[in-house]
Amino acid sequence: MASKGLTRFAWALVIYNLLVIGFGAFLRATYSGDGCGDHWPLCGGELIPAFTELKQVFEFSHRVSTGIVLPLVLALAYKCFQQFPKGSQIRKTATLVVAMTCIEALIGMILVKYQLVVRDDSALRAIVLSFHVISTFVLVGALGATALLAGGAPTFKWKGQGPLGGGVTLAYISLMFLGVSGAVSALGHTLKPVGDVLGAAIQSDTHWMVRLQPLHPLIATAIGLYLLLLGGLMIHLRPDPNVKKAVQWLVSLYVAQMAIGLLSITLKAPIALQLIHLMMADATFLAFVACMVFAFGEGVPWVETNDATARDLIEEQTRTWKETVKAYVSLTKPRVISLLLFTTLTAMFIAKGGWPGTILFIAVAIGGYLSAGAANAINMVIDRDIDATMKRTAKRPTVTQSITSKNALLFAGSMAIASFAILWGAANLLTAVMSLTGLVFYVVVYTMLLKRRTWHNIVIGGAAGAFPPMVGYAAVTNYLNPLAWWLFAIIFVWTPVHFWALAILIKDDYESAGVPMLPVVHGVRATVIQIALYTLLTALVSIMPMFQPNVGSIYLVSALLLNAVLVVRTAQLYRSPERPQALGLYKYSMVYLALLFLMMAIDRSVLL
Repeated sequence: MASKGLTRFAWALVIYNLLVIGFGAFLRATYSGDGCGDHWPLCGGELIPAFTELKQVFEFSHRVSTGIVLPLVLALAYKCFQQFPKGSQIRKTATLVVAMTCIEALIGMILVKYQLVVRDDSALRAIVLSFHVISTFVLVGALGATALLAGGAPTFKWKGQGPLGGGVTLAYISLMFLGVSGAVSALGHTLKPVGDVLGAAIQSDTHWMVRLQPLHPLIATAIGLYLLLLGGLMIHLRPDPNVKKAVQWLVSLYVAQMAIGLLSITLKAPIALQLIHLMMADATFLAFVACMVFAFGEGVPWVETNDATARDLIEEQTRTWKETVKAYVSLTKPRVISLLLFTTLTAMFIAKGGWPGTILFIAVAIGGYLSAGAANAINMVIDRDIDATMKRTAKRPTVTQSITSKNALLFAGSMAIASFAILWGAANLLTAVMSLTGLVFYVVVYTMLLKRRTWHNIVIGGAAGAFPPMVGYAAVTNYLNPLAWWLFAIIFVWTPVHFWALAILIKDDYESAGVPMLPVVHGVRATVIQIALYTLLTALVSIMPMFQPNVGSIYLVSALLLNAVLVVRTAQLYRSPERPQALGLYKYSMVYLALLFLMMAIDRSVLL
C-alpha cells in the first residue's frame, strides 16, 4: 500500500492533465495554435517571446503547462518505483504514463512543425488529431489506473476474464472511436460553421467534416447504450460494491456528457461547452478504467459463466451438429421473435408505401432477428436461476447446461455485433441504434432492473418490444416521423394485454420463482381489470394513425373490426376469469397485432 501522499499526488496529476487537455481544446477553438509559429519547443524562435499577440500568450502558456507535465509524471513514476516492489503492476502503469506523456509531446510537435493548426482543414490534420485523442485517452487511463492502484485497488488482469474481457475490449476501442469522431466533429464546428448542420450534411459539395458531424450524436448514443449493457453485465457477473459504484459513475458521467453535447449542439457549440464536453469525455474514460480495474481485480467475486460439469461437457461433445444448432437456435427464442420481426418488416412497407427493396428487406430481417436473438440469449443467462424453477423454462439450454453461460454470452455478443454492422451497412446508423436500444432496454431495464422488483415490469419493460417497427421504419426513411412513433405506441399499450393474459396462465410458475408479476402480487381479478383498461387504451391508440397523412379507410375498417374482437375477448375474460378465456385472449392478441400491422401496410401500399 502506498502512502496517502502518493495517492493524492496521483489524483492531483489526473485533474491537472484534464485541465491541460481542456486548455489545448481552447487553443483550437480560438485559432491560437500558431501563436508561436512553426517553432518548437521555442516560441517564435525565442525561449520567452515578446508577447506581441494574445494568441502568442495562449500558445506559450499552453506549452508551459504541458511542459510541466513531464517532470511531474517522472516524479510520480519515481515514487511508485520507490514505494512498490519489483513486478508490481503500478510500476508498469506509471511507466506507461511517462511513455504516453512523451508521445503526446511528439504529436504536439508534429502539429506545430507541419502547421496543422488554426484553419488547416486537411485530412492529415484530422489523422494526427485522431492519434492525439487516442494517446490522450491512453495517458489519462494509465494515470487513473496508477492512482487507483496507489489507493489500494487490487492488481487486475485483462486475460482470462471470459466474455466480459471481450466486452471490455470492445468498449475500450469504442470509446477511442467515439473520442476521434467527437474531435473531428468539434474541428468541423470550428473550421466550417454552418447554420443547419443536417441540411448542409446532405449536400454533395459540403466539406467532409460537416457531412460527418450528424453521425457523432448517433455514435455516442450507440456506444452509450453498449456501455449501459456492459455495465449491467459487469454488476451481474462481478457482484462487488466497488464494481457497482464504478459503473454508476460511468453511466452518470456518460449521461451528463451526452446532455452537455446536446446543449452544445443546440447553442451552436460555444467554446466553453466544447471544453467541458471534452474534459467530461476524459472523465468518462477514467470511470471506464475504474470499472475495468475493479471488475478484473484479484479477489473480486465471480458469477461463474463457464459452469458445465464434466458430465455436461461429455454430453456436449457427443451431441450431433444438428442438436447443437438446435440448442443455439433455441437460445434466440424464435417463436417470440417471429411476431417482433413481423412488425419490423411490415413497418418497412408502411414507411415505403410498397416493396422496400429485396436487399434491404433481407438485411433488416437478418439484422432484426440477430438483435432480438442476442437479447433473448442474454436474458436466459441472467434469468437462469428462476428459469430452473419454472416448468415452462426448465429445459432451456442455459438451465440444462447443454450450452454453458459463457458460450451463450459469446454467442449473444457475436449476434449483437453482427446485427449492428448489418443494419448500419445495409440501412443506416439510426436503424442500428434503434435496434440496439431495444436490446439494451430488454436486458437492462426489463430483465435486470424491473422483472424481479415490481409488477410494473412489463408495463415499462414492454417498451423493448415496441422498438422493432421503429427499426423497420428508420431502415427505409432514415428518420422517425409521428407515424413511426404511433407504431411504437400501439405495441407499448398492447403489450400488457398480451403478456398479462399469459401471466394468468402461468401464475403458479411465476409465484414459485418469486417473480412479482401482477397476478401473483394482486391476484387474477386485479389483473383482468388492468387488461380491460389497457384493451381500451390499445383500441384508442390504434385509431390515432388515421390522423397521419396517407392512412386510409382500409386500415380504419380493419382496426375497428380487430378492436371489436379484442374488446369482446377481454369482456369474456372479465366475466369469467378462467384459463380458457385467458388462453383465448392471449392467442388472439398475437393475431390482432399481426393483422393490424399487415392491414396498415396494405393500406399504405394501395394509397401510395
